[in-house]
Amino acid sequence: MVVDVWLLLGAAVVIAAVISVRFAHRSGLPSLLIFLALGLLLGESGLGIQFENAALAQQIGLSALALILAEGGLTTSWRQVRSAVPTALVMATVGVAVSIVVVALAVERLLGEDWRTALVLGAVLASTDAAAVFSVLRRLPLPPRLAGILEAESGFNDAPTVIVVVLLSQTPGPVPNPWQFVMEAGIELVIGAAVGLLVGPLGAYALRRIALPVSGLYPIAVLALTFVAYGGAALLHGSGFLAVYISALILGNTRLPHRSATRGFAEGAAWLAQIGLFVMLGMLASPMEMPSAIVPGMVAGLVLLLLARPLSVTVSSFLVRLAGVAAPSWREQAFLSWAGLRGAVPIVLATIPWASSVTGAEVVFNEVFVIVIAFTLLQGPTLPLVARLLRVAAPDEAKDLEVESAPLEELNADLLQVRVPPSSLLHGVEIFELRLPAGAAVTLIVREGRTFVPSDSTRIRTEDQLLLVTTAACRDAVERRLRAVSRRGKLAGWYGEHGVG
Repeated sequence: MVVDVWLLLGAAVVIAAVISVRFAHRSGLPSLLIFLALGLLLGESGLGIQFENAALAQQIGLSALALILAEGGLTTSWRQVRSAVPTALVMATVGVAVSIVVVALAVERLLGEDWRTALVLGAVLASTDAAAVFSVLRRLPLPPRLAGILEAESGFNDAPTVIVVVLLSQTPGPVPNPWQFVMEAGIELVIGAAVGLLVGPLGAYALRRIALPVSGLYPIAVLALTFVAYGGAALLHGSGFLAVYISALILGNTRLPHRSATRGFAEGAAWLAQIGLFVMLGMLASPMEMPSAIVPGMVAGLVLLLLARPLSVTVSSFLVRLAGVAAPSWREQAFLSWAGLRGAVPIVLATIPWASSVTGAEVVFNEVFVIVIAFTLLQGPTLPLVARLLRVAAPDEAKDLEVESAPLEELNADLLQVRVPPSSLLHGVEIFELRLPAGAAVTLIVREGRTFVPSDSTRIRTEDQLLLVTTAACRDAVERRLRAVSRRGKLAGWYGEHGVG
């Protein structure tokens, strides 16, 4: 009976969370706030459910973050973020270090905290949250490069911040030498990257050549591979978070069977992980202890938002420019500074020193909880306004095509399903004007619920679904051609308007 009650309660919480997502989407608020509120409602100050196990919360939280990162990698388009990766990597390493130092200095001077506590708070707050960034920014019409920087940064910066927080939490006595941090963090990041770069391609190779009996097994296999990367890197004393993100990024951008179904499954699993994670963290928090954390939390949050984040973005952009890579403009830097959203990641990281019994860790957790709630309320809903004021929004940016692949193994061919999004310049193009390679053809069009075989003179319309059959050899050229026409119309060059695929 007890199990039945818990199952009923859990299902009710999930349903309430799912319904709340609609409200959050309309209001522009990140849904994490509603999930946290559900946790507070269930906790000691609400229904009275006691949950005070910081060590268990840490383990569940890190596992949920790994799943959320896997979904982020699987749903991120490498073609869109490729040019943004250098900037994102610098922001996720040097930028994180700058943010930690600035926040720690301010907390030590303004709040009188000892250096270890100040550094722990700075490290916990240094990482942007992948779930918050993905949920908010994917609704904003931003240029691909700017959105790519934010997405890639939120995927990459979890790994170094976790390493620093763990080192600070496990090292007794005085604060270790900074070079020790750099060396240990560097080794862990290299091992994590190597594991991700190994598991991703090997997993993709195996999935393309092993015909599973049920299509629903492909999404499970893909997610399992990302956790193979996570666990393998952790066993080798590397960064599991970097391994899971890199392997997922490779798998998500590889020609896999049922890729669209895999992305949908990963998104659903990530939503479930987010709901469970935020509700758990809300239950872990003690509302009665929060008032004493409001003032120090707001001070640290303002330092982070107005000083540490802008300085980390500026320093990172300067280093990128020195390396000869196109750096963000001052308008883009200003938006990047405001869009550094904090969510579940800082709260989960705050459980690490708490579980390790670091002095003052529970106070740090309360301050981080206050910061996440207050500044998510401030930054999340205002992002569209800030984007318009800085003139970095791109309302006319065409959405990328969604292409689903189902393998036709016996014919050595692929069946592509293409949805024509709003604002795509495929609208009005006749079939013959696509100039597809000889090994490809549009075989069916689904329009307003009606399916028909097109002729060469059939005009494509917005919201059409095109079914194409293509040989495996020319599949990549077909995708490049379709995306080029979608962006620049029937006169687009074969390799896209920028000369690349």
